[in-house]
Amino acid sequence: MTYVPPEVIEEKVLEIYEDIKGRYAELKNKDKLKIPTVEMPAQDPHVRAHNLEEVAIGYTLEEAIVEANRCLQCPTQPCIDGCPVRIDIPAFIEKIALNEIQQSVDIIKEASLLPAICGRVCPQESQCQATCIVGKAKKDVDKAVAIGRLERFAADWERERGAIKVPEVKPETGKKVAIVGSGPAGLVVAADVRREGHDVTIFEAFHKLGGVMRYGIPEFRLPNDIVDIEISTLKKMGIKFQMNYVVGRTRKLTDLMAKDGFDAVFLGTGAGLPIFMGIEGENLVGVFSANEYLTRANLMRAFDREHADTPIYKSKVVAVLGGGNVAMDSARMALRLGAEKVYVIYRRTEVEMPARKEEVLHAKEEGIEFHFLQNAKRILGDEKGRVVGMECLRYELGEPDASGRRRPVVIEGSEFTIDLDTVIVAIGNGSNPLISQTVPELKVNKWGNIVVNEKQKSSVDKIYAGGDIVLGAATVILAMGEGRKAAASINELLAENVETEKEAEINS
Repeated sequence: MTYVPPEVIEEKVLEIYEDIKGRYAELKNKDKLKIPTVEMPAQDPHVRAHNLEEVAIGYTLEEAIVEANRCLQCPTQPCIDGCPVRIDIPAFIEKIALNEIQQSVDIIKEASLLPAICGRVCPQESQCQATCIVGKAKKDVDKAVAIGRLERFAADWERERGAIKVPEVKPETGKKVAIVGSGPAGLVVAADVRREGHDVTIFEAFHKLGGVMRYGIPEFRLPNDIVDIEISTLKKMGIKFQMNYVVGRTRKLTDLMAKDGFDAVFLGTGAGLPIFMGIEGENLVGVFSANEYLTRANLMRAFDREHADTPIYKSKVVAVLGGGNVAMDSARMALRLGAEKVYVIYRRTEVEMPARKEEVLHAKEEGIEFHFLQNAKRILGDEKGRVVGMECLRYELGEPDASGRRRPVVIEGSEFTIDLDTVIVAIGNGSNPLISQTVPELKVNKWGNIVVNEKQKSSVDKIYAGGDIVLGAATVILAMGEGRKAAASINELLAENVETEKEAEINS
């Protein structure tokens, strides 16, 4: 697919809009299936490769209405089953098709208070859109109804009008809940628990809120202003935040309950411990974990050289090792920070890449070069300990491994060298061991992820966990889904406690 300017998309859509306007009730399924997918308008690749502004521009009202009219309103609603937080997708899309946008937002927010975030970064193509009947009818998930784009449109429409509603909070119960981490899982737990009238405090180790949404996802994909506005709704609900607070160091986890009086704790600390390849040369100057690189650029705003003092390595030729969304973010950020050439080195083929197809497409449009069936063998340095190149190996695909993807097999004698000055390792993250080290009774698996039951409860009474600290590095929406389950369990626990206390009071 080649880049299509926004004005071209709009012109084509307006013709369809004029044809279907006011005809929603009379459109048959065969008519809806004839409506082509409305592409997401985006900045010109040559322009956006040199700025941090959001790549995707977003739908106009007419574009959103046309896309919403593609939904068949299936009675079986398979898209809801594909959504980790179970948004009523057909209902909110129908409201957009009818130009009842506020009602659409209200429906979304019954299940999620972060629609502007999810609409931007969730991999809908492997979740709700994967089960869409329109996509199945066309035998192409890319032609499914663009659920994520419509969710984003509705959320942006509400925000741009200054009409964001604050959810209703039930009367105070006197119960206190501590949330450790302000990433997607923690924010969802905070919102759902606060709605029930419980006192909620979020403890965040960084000086800014948002977790991975702040430090890990670049502004060209998820603007910080969007994160701030979504979080501001939680503040208006009465949720309290404490930044620069490292649970496990500033305060022991168990002290939150024993000394500070919290009735339950949710751990949503994420997976922020970088994983390296363990090859020669990874300690050279010019080698970074993607975690550090993106944190410097995003959270510490190294890209804003006029206003931020955060140092960032000046690179000319960059190799990013990995094939996920973090690798795409790192490569595209390196380009925006001034690199002349950026390579993505991946040991399988493009088919096996876990990154979203949209992110890969955007990277290619911006000039990122992809080297498939290759991987680093060792990183080469000069006498000053700085990166000057990388020795690589070529691979071929063998039989599928445990992930279901074909296993990459080294081609013997295939070594070759690439000249470069920077290597970014983006092969995954592990769990930060700080909390589990300070609470020995907290059970973890061999990867350091907290072990929980079906209700997200840990091995320690009244302590729940969810998101990447349980799943390993996953997605924003999967973390949110875990948060919803944990919140339901915490609310159930506290409701029982309140009832028990009432009965004790009556009987005393």
